Amino acid sequence: MTTTTKKSTSAAAEAAAEVVTAEAQPAVQPKATPTTVAPAVVGPVPAAGVEPVTVTLSHHLAINGKDYQPGSVIRVSPDYARRLRTQGYTART
Repeated sequence: MTTTTKKSTSAAAEAAAEVVTAEAQPAVQPKATPTTVAPAVVGPVPAAGVEPVTVTLSHHLAINGKDYQPGSVIRVSPDYARRLRTQGYTART
């Protein structure tokens, strides 16, 4: 003799299962929007009272043991930015 079991397909059981699965899954968090925090100043420290400037590099540059790829945006002192422009390291905008 073989026995078979029938599955109950009541609407209440299905609704309860949907509620449980909806609660079990974590809510999707929206991606954080990038903040406008300025990157740290690299290279020589600017003189007191002088605001650092932001430059975009056009060539690979290593500063203080850290590599910056072309297209990287860094903040440097105005004097150092001038030297980088003279040597051709910054992109012309």
